Amino acid sequence: MLLRVRVTLPDRPGTLGQVARTLGISGADIVQVVVLERLGGRAVDDFTVVWPGAGRVERLLAGLAAIPGVRVDGVWRAIGAPTTTGQDAELLAQVAANPADGLATLVDAVPGLLAADWAVAAVVPVDWASNGGGGATVGHASWRAPVPPRLPEVTPLRGRSMTMPDGTHHAIAPFGRAGLVLVAAREHNETLSAAAFHSTEVDRLTQLVRACAVILGDRLDLVGAPPVVTGP
Repeated sequence: MLLRVRVTLPDRPGTLGQVARTLGISGADIVQVVVLERLGGRAVDDFTVVWPGAGRVERLLAGLAAIPGVRVDGVWRAIGAPTTTGQDAELLAQVAANPADGLATLVDAVPGLLAADWAVAAVVPVDWASNGGGGATVGHASWRAPVPPRLPEVTPLRGRSMTMPDGTHHAIAPFGRAGLVLVAAREHNETLSAAAFHSTEVDRLTQLVRACAVILGDRLDLVGAPPVVTGP
């Protein structure tokens, strides 16, 4: 299976090599490394690895913890192939080519792009402020989304990450119209512990959502609207 391993490590020569060697010795086959952050002498890296299904993750965690200055921020299951920036452009092209299904295309693609468990497009009522927030309904849900999805408090509508008391991590990105907001989730697991959404991941999601909002335009106003009933 594919795993995403996020580590914070000293930004100095040799440390990245130690992490890579430890992953290999533990049985992980590295297929991608993404640098999320380099600041103040520290770096945050995401490793996507192929992990033997019968392997024990505890061995991997113990090996990484033994490297001076290295902290494991999360290990969780990834969906699909490793992501690249080119996939964002391809997704937007698919949305533009078939705008009628554009929102569903975006929502269904987000879990794979962000190594999330599921995603939904939620519709916030226009009177959310006077009602104390909340009350969001689901416009479209991806595969594996629970029914009904356990949505966080998405108002006020702005891009951000948040963690629920049960350990579920969310990334939130508003479309900027029709009260629509995209919510991606990484759920807590007893055997694997996902990392929270990094600011670069929230920025990526926000940019995708804004671009799709421009492409889809007025079509977004119809999401969550009651069906029009015609007379006999």
